[in-house]
Order: sequence, then C-alpha cells, then structure tokens
Amino acid sequence: MAVVTIPENITVHLGRPNQAARNVTIPFIDYIKNVASSEIYPTWPENAIRANIYAQVSFALNRIFTEYYRSRGYDFDITNSTQYDQAYVDGRDIFTNVSRIVDELFNDYVTKGTQVQPYFTQYCNGTTVTCDGLSQWGTVPLARQGRTPYEILQNYYGDDINIVRNAPISANIPSYPGVPFRLGSAGEEVVIIQRELNRIARNYPAIPRIPENGGVYDLATENSVRAFQDIFNLNTDGIVGKETWYQLKRIYYGVKSISDLYSEGLNLSEVERRYERVMAQGDTGVGVWIIQYYLAFIGFFNDSLPQIEPDGVFGNATENAVRRFQEYYGLTVDGIVGRQTWNKMQDVYSSYLAVLPSQYNPLFAYPGYILTTGATGEVVAQLQRFINTISSNIDTVPAVTVDGIFGDATANAVRAIQNYEGLNPTGAVNPLTWNLIIELYNQYR
Repeated sequence: MAVVTIPENITVHLGRPNQAARNVTIPFIDYIKNVASSEIYPTWPENAIRANIYAQVSFALNRIFTEYYRSRGYDFDITNSTQYDQAYVDGRDIFTNVSRIVDELFNDYVTKGTQVQPYFTQYCNGTTVTCDGLSQWGTVPLARQGRTPYEILQNYYGDDINIVRNAPISANIPSYPGVPFRLGSAGEEVVIIQRELNRIARNYPAIPRIPENGGVYDLATENSVRAFQDIFNLNTDGIVGKETWYQLKRIYYGVKSISDLYSEGLNLSEVERRYERVMAQGDTGVGVWIIQYYLAFIGFFNDSLPQIEPDGVFGNATENAVRRFQEYYGLTVDGIVGRQTWNKMQDVYSSYLAVLPSQYNPLFAYPGYILTTGATGEVVAQLQRFINTISSNIDTVPAVTVDGIFGDATANAVRAIQNYEGLNPTGAVNPLTWNLIIELYNQYR
C-alpha cells in the first residue's frame, strides 16, 4: 500500500519562518520545477540534475509529512529561505530540460532502509556551504564518472536508500481531524494518539504508557494526555484538541528525529493504518456498526433517510443510506464515510439525542460515545442498572455497584456480557455492545 501521497499543492512562505512575508500556494510539481531551476544549473549532466531533483522532492515531502511548520503554529508547509529549506523564487522562469525531468520525477521520493517516510535529504551547494548531506556541485563529477542518479544518492545518503516511484497524488489535508478527542472517543486517530504518546514516553518517563485497547480513548489515555500536557505547558484537560494534537506531532517526530539525516524513522507497522480516513462498501467491523447505528437512529426521526438494519457490513443498503444522508445535509454525495461525513453524522446524532421527543425513551439511546473506564454520570449509572438486571438472570455476569463510575468492576461485567454474546471482550461499550445490553435488559426486566 502507498503510505505517502504527493500533495496537489504546497504553501510556501516567502521568507524566514518568523519573517513577515506573504504565502503562495502553488501546484507541488510547479514548486519542484521552480526549486530545481533556482538551486542547480541546466547545463549539468542529466544524472546530476536527476539526483538533485530526487533530493528536492524528498526534502519537501518530509516537511509536509511531518507538518514541520504547521505543528509549530504556522500556516504554511515550507519557506523559501535556504537557511531553513530550499530556494524558491516567485515568478521565475523555468528551464526547459529541468521542467521535462520534473514532469517525470515529481512523484518519486527517497526512503531509508525499512523506513517509510520521505527521507530528510539534507543538501548544500558543496562550495560556499558544506553539510553532512548531498553536495550539489559534488553530484557533477559523480555523474561525469558515469554514476546513475541512484548511485549518486547512495554516495551521500548510504547504500540502504530506496526510491519510491509513481506515488499517488491527493489533496494535502492537515492531519488534525477537526474534532477534539476525549474520554469515549474511538477510531484510527485515537490509535495514532496512543502510539505517539507511548513512543514519547520512552523519552519522558513521567508520561504513563497506554495498554493496547483497540483505539478506545479510555482513562489510561486521558491520564497519559494530561501528563503530556503538563510537561509541555498545555491546558491539562485530558482532551486532544488542535493545540495538543500538533504538539504531539511535533514532539513525536522530534524524538523520532524524522527531520534529520540520522532519523530513527517510521516503519510500516507504525503507519500502515495512518491514512485510513474513510469507510466504504466492502468494509466490516465496529466502525461500520457505529455508522449504521447513527444512520438508523437519524433515519428514525428523518423520513428522508432510508431505514437500515445494522449488521456490521458496509453493503449496498448502507451505501445508499450514506448517499441520502450526504445529499440531505449538503455534503459531497459519494457513498463514502470520510472525515466530513463522519463528523456530520456525529453532530446530527447528538442534536437529535439532545431533543428526543417524550415518547422515545432516552435511557435506551446510545449516548453517542464509547463508554469505557473513567466515564461517569447518569448514563453509566443506567448502564450499571441494565447490567444488574442481566446479572440476576445470567450467572456469568457479575453484579456491580450503581455509582455512576465506570471502573474495573463495570468493565469486567461488560466483558462477561460480551463473552456471553460472542463479542470481542474489550470491556468498552460501543453501539453494538450497547444494543445487545439493551436487548438482554428488555428480555429479562
């Protein structure tokens, strides 16, 4: 699978990072043509030009991949200051042969060893400025010796580099999903948060590690977030909003040294689920159950949406319901649940939940977030009452104290119900588990 995509556009700050200067947003391919025409000479041997372009593409992609500037609060991807980045001259002419080569290479980039992120291909001119990376002028004699672009790059970055070719192109979407994550949240973004916190904890032992839990934002996650926020002078609310999200990125990539020639790097197991932002026809699992639950609940009150039966399989009926939902709420109608559709479903579900009509029992409605260790309140107390009714009829389900606090005892009782129903015993209550608990409660009450 492709881990990195080539952005359609890149935003360049025409000055040093803190300098008052305008930003320009241009197609990525045009940016590389400009940089190549500004950094190197068109009369150089073609293999030298190609080696330099590989380095320039990888350097820019590393900045974008790590959100190097955006994680520091800037509204651009890269600067045009050679003190920090690469030369970009707004409005300059492009060399014909450079343009031709960039057309071929702009979606190829360098990786290192088993790492998957674009390698930080540091370089300098090799005459007035020297560095540990590639020497631009040094590529010329190597090319004249008959070395290939790959061999030239190996000379500077090591024998274990790779070139990823023909990476797909997509919109450059900031990684922050647009909604904060807190107790009860779940999904791939929570997996990312937990993974990054656990890696940062190796350098900052005051941050407690989070046991693997399938991407549920539980009390252990909240406690780890609070410790992180305390160390880095953020508001210690235990919620991953935009500021905490990007501080996590900055520190995580810092301890991994991703923007460094001697990077620890990211392997495939760390990022293989990184870009799963959508669910579509053919998908299965808890995520699909949640989508179907939301759609079925909303459809109960909105006659414009078809009624569907949750089964955990994203089939034709689910896709049709998603399309109708998107059409009704003014979203792009593609039948795919991406970030915008997912956020809208949660918003609409919560708005209906807040104004349920009197004839609909709100105690039986899923609260709209996963109940897990650390959750408190009346919804937890009601869950505990449901559990106790079930416990009085099923011997393997232990009774719990009705105190409105989701602790270990409640989690163990939930696991017992999940085992009884053949579900993955996570101890957390997602829509599927909630529905089964309600069914058992209605059966035995």
